[in-house]
Amino acid sequence: MENINSYEKLLAANKEWATEEIKKDPDFFSRLAHIQTPEFLWIGCSDSRVPADKITGTQPGEIFVHRNIANLVIDTDVNLHSVLEYAINFLKVKHVIVCGHYGCGGVKAAMDKHSLGIINNWLRSIKDLYKFHQIEIESETTDENKTNKLVELNVKEQILNLSKTSVIQKAWKNDLRPHLHGWVYGLNDGIIKTVCEMSPGDKIDPVYEFDDL
Repeated sequence: MENINSYEKLLAANKEWATEEIKKDPDFFSRLAHIQTPEFLWIGCSDSRVPADKITGTQPGEIFVHRNIANLVIDTDVNLHSVLEYAINFLKVKHVIVCGHYGCGGVKAAMDKHSLGIINNWLRSIKDLYKFHQIEIESETTDENKTNKLVELNVKEQILNLSKTSVIQKAWKNDLRPHLHGWVYGLNDGIIKTVCEMSPGDKIDPVYEFDDL
């Protein structure tokens, strides 16, 4: 009975929210139903404590969202790349944001030796990143700081992964967009920290560049 009451609260809250929106703006939903022109693509962590719209103060229709465990941009993830291509080529977004968060459970899991089933495969790239930067990470004085250092390094790595895609490189060449932003959200204070940025035309390792776009 408790579970039923829990989800019924969500449905009731939805009706209340919809009613309030119509009171404030009678045409709100009719506009949303016919057009979607977000300026931003958000690639974030699935963590329930990091809702893209809440922490950025954006409204429905303003931000296109993809979320997965530890906000990864993996070259074999068809879901992510479908979202990316749609956002870039059809929605014409001007900014792509990868937002991690301090204390990320996925990053923590990648730093230890506990088996998590299929999640092990998903977190493999973070383990590789940890190994590559192990000396830098282990120089931090606390376990929390070590995790948070890897969180920041992971966000930077995902921005680089975006820059290596043909979708991004083609948009950079032809449209001078999008700008790429690497952010980390603080669960303790609610503040977003910028850790890296890339602009259209920024140089990457030539081995990843496509000449025929």
